[in-house]
Amino acid sequence: MNGAGQRVRIFDTTLRDGEQSPGVSLRLEEKLEIARQLQKLGVDIIEAGFPIASVGEIEAVQAIARTVRGPVIAALARTRVGDIDAAWDAVHAAESARIHTFTSGSPVHLRHMLRISEDENVEMAIAAVRRARTYVSDVEFSAQDVARADPEYLVRLYGAAIEAGATTINIPDTVGYSTPTEFAALIALLRGRLGVGPDVTISVHTHDDLGLAVANALAGVEAGARQVECAINGIGERAGNCALEEVVMALVTRSDHYRMEVGIRTEELCRTSVLVSRLTGMPVQPNKAVVGANAFAHEAGIHQDGVLKERTTYEIMRPQDVGVPETRLVLGKHSGRHALRERFEAMGYQLADAEFLRAFERFKSLADRKKGITDADLEAIVHAEVVGAAPERYRLQYFQVTSGNNTIPTATVRIEVSTGEELQASETGDGPVDAVYRAIDRAVGEVHMLADYSLKAVTEGQDAAGQVTVRLQDGEGRSVVAHGVSTDVIEASARGYVAALNKLAVQTGQTVVATEH
Repeated sequence: MNGAGQRVRIFDTTLRDGEQSPGVSLRLEEKLEIARQLQKLGVDIIEAGFPIASVGEIEAVQAIARTVRGPVIAALARTRVGDIDAAWDAVHAAESARIHTFTSGSPVHLRHMLRISEDENVEMAIAAVRRARTYVSDVEFSAQDVARADPEYLVRLYGAAIEAGATTINIPDTVGYSTPTEFAALIALLRGRLGVGPDVTISVHTHDDLGLAVANALAGVEAGARQVECAINGIGERAGNCALEEVVMALVTRSDHYRMEVGIRTEELCRTSVLVSRLTGMPVQPNKAVVGANAFAHEAGIHQDGVLKERTTYEIMRPQDVGVPETRLVLGKHSGRHALRERFEAMGYQLADAEFLRAFERFKSLADRKKGITDADLEAIVHAEVVGAAPERYRLQYFQVTSGNNTIPTATVRIEVSTGEELQASETGDGPVDAVYRAIDRAVGEVHMLADYSLKAVTEGQDAAGQVTVRLQDGEGRSVVAHGVSTDVIEASARGYVAALNKLAVQTGQTVVATEH
């Protein structure tokens, strides 16, 4: 618990609105991994998904509801009977369950998207909330695009939802149109006109299209909102959602101003940020507030001098408060299993023996090429080889690449299959990475589409480890994100591609068939 005063509940929508980020598609196991970390972080509500969207979505929400204890597990539903029923089917096993039903409030949405009248919209909202209340006592109601809606109509719509049994009314600036002053005024107006009592919570959900999501959410809190809907790293539709880590640390760091309490264990923020970034394939910009790589870095001489004399001269938060250690243990090729395991445990990773041996193997391989291994290297190894990895149906045994400015890039790869079979193939390509990927496809007997590829240095210097993020699609349109880490960018690329194949194999339930090459 942090701060002093009234409690602001943190509603995390990383697994619902966050996963709607273009190109993001999480497997059930990955969603569970994030949900467990959100539980560890201490969020009050986890919006686990939109069950009516697909069979896979309802299965993921059901798994989270069965597994995660502590936070309320919420499922999203339109104001339709089928949606409400699917939401209940998904969350009924939760320790604490919520149904979150939504419609729209603005004329542009009603006229062009829903194509219903204001009266019809109110009636559908009443019916949806009433049906949800037959399943759960905790019902949230939202009307999209409030910033472009008629406040008088919003009073009528939200009033009807409260009368029907809504216990939380959420005020979403769906397209990020509002400003803090406007948004605070709207919250205050609705709070006053609706006569909201202690049995109904006002919530805010803000988007970052104008870069004002966090500012608008905090303005909403000052105006009386006691729930903030946000996502880790601010991911979400278009420019994203209100960033959980930013709004939480604003409330904590400026508790003298806001006089609010939150139940977040802030020391878990950076670990949660790293996990979400790696599993979604969405990198965190270095200058990102709170969790960016440079958030507690000082390069200017004046800043360094000030921090050395007194940390608070240039740091308004302690790095440890968000999970960033001030000192980092540097490991090298002479380090043994004991030292590595202790470092992993200090970083919060409790690895099973098989997972640790896999991570140790990659650590040794990387340490042979680097003078020292940093925490960033270890984070990359764990999330590429353990946390974010699927069972190894395919394992990269060997690759060789011939390339040059006057040579057609050619690659030969050898892949070991979990059945013991070895697959080998050669191919040419537009470049060395393309040649390796074509050779891997030829070896496994299936062509895949590379939807996205990115390479970044995990650390600094000439011997920096490169982390490759691969987004791969199969012929059925299934998409996965995987990572590869190595000081050799071609090897990192190959490892990332094979890791993606393993994830696709899990999704499709493939059986390994021997092929000739």
